[in-house]
Amino acid sequence: MRQAISHIALVVKDYDEAIAFYTQKLNFTVVEDTHQPEQSKRWVVIAPPGSTGTTILLARAATQEQENFIGNQSGGRVFLFLKTDDFWRDYKAMTETGITFIRAPKEQDYGTVAVFKDLYGNLWDLVQFSDAHPLAFSGE
Repeated sequence: MRQAISHIALVVKDYDEAIAFYTQKLNFTVVEDTHQPEQSKRWVVIAPPGSTGTTILLARAATQEQENFIGNQSGGRVFLFLKTDDFWRDYKAMTETGITFIRAPKEQDYGTVAVFKDLYGNLWDLVQFSDAHPLAFSGE
């Protein structure tokens, strides 16, 4: 059997402001942006540069209940993890584009990590796993 998680849905307030944030501040690419007129929504998929794995589906909140979860999909915990092959390169680039880090970089047994907020307040880890970690990029 072979399975994989293809997308993670991230509830957003507005497609275009979310696309602008992720492409301009985090250097993500738009994989797909398709209008779905029968549902009055768009299918917007983004991915980090060089990624071939799981992508993020930007899902515009359609109800007040969904809007209540924008920026807090995980109850205040780190929600998403952005793995990098060069922590300090990406940390510097992200701070230069105005990304807010709420926890400073820290060396851990598993690698280097810092916590940042996206435009809605969702918490992310920027992490470079140590060479010995099973999730490290090969050749790091």
